[in-house]
Amino acid sequence: MPLLPGAEPFHHRGGPTGVLLCHGFTGSPQSLRPWAEQLAAAGLTVSLPLLPGHGTRWQDLQVTRWQDWYAELSRELAALHETCTEVFVFGLSMGGGLALLLAAEHGERVAGLVLVNPSVRADNPAAVLLPVLRHLVPTLPGVAGDIAEPGVEEVGYDRVPLNAAWSLSRLWRRVQESLPRVSQPVLLLHSPQDHVVSPANSALVLARISSVDVTERLCERSFHVATLDRDAGLIFEESLGFVRRLSMATQPTEATDQRG
Repeated sequence: MPLLPGAEPFHHRGGPTGVLLCHGFTGSPQSLRPWAEQLAAAGLTVSLPLLPGHGTRWQDLQVTRWQDWYAELSRELAALHETCTEVFVFGLSMGGGLALLLAAEHGERVAGLVLVNPSVRADNPAAVLLPVLRHLVPTLPGVAGDIAEPGVEEVGYDRVPLNAAWSLSRLWRRVQESLPRVSQPVLLLHSPQDHVVSPANSALVLARISSVDVTERLCERSFHVATLDRDAGLIFEESLGFVRRLSMATQPTEATDQRG
């Protein structure tokens, strides 16, 4: 099945510090591509995979489950560790939830997390009907494209397949159970005006993780897809500073100097 234009994965071989980026539900790597390119330009090794069922047509997502999306990210994390001495994981929306689960289950193999409007809970009360509704209605209207900046579009599906949405709800449960096991440094950026993921998601993450090194930033000019919106520059700058601060603290001086 041909990919949607812009949905291609992105990989860049850079220095010994790696970053794995995780896109959101019904989205694609396009929503994180400018972020990935900024990190690559700074000399980092970057992996931005296309999650199974995404970037083609909604029918392909309908037959996947959260375990498929998570397995793809686990493989990418392992591949990065073959060439990198440390790996950070960044995620947008559902990608943030998957990033948290990676951190909980892989421990020290995840050096730190950057989360943008992470999705970890149901915001619509109707979500409790998904186990039944998914057998009656195949899709609902899509959620892609929640961006404040005029003329900026997100490459994603215009429909939400309910079998996949039901699996996403199962992922939320797994992530919530795992949050206390997340102890890595965390940078969390979220938009007060988010029409897809409520601020209660970020509040839940901050309340339940065990991390001591936690930084919270507001993306006050952006909607949900803040990585393509008016606060994209803030996200790029803060996340790169986060990685550099932690890398400088954990790497020998010589290696730090080599990375600038």
